[in-house]
Amino acid sequence: MENEFDSRLTEIEIKLSYLEDFMTKIQKITVEHTETIEKLKAENRALKAKVAELVEFQEGDIPNRKPPHY
Repeated sequence: MENEFDSRLTEIEIKLSYLEDFMTKIQKITVEHTETIEKLKAENRALKAKVAELVEFQEGDIPNRKPPHY
């Protein structure tokens, strides 16, 4: 009976060890993804600002009116 208990306890400890390892890996991946997302958000903001700047610059040269064929 005690041998069976020890065996079950060992199995539980092994499973717990695998779960702890899995959680550590998941946490690391989550941190990496969060950092990547933050970098992409910053890039997106910079690109939006640049596009807005270019549009503003171009609107100065091109009047905002309908072409003659309308």
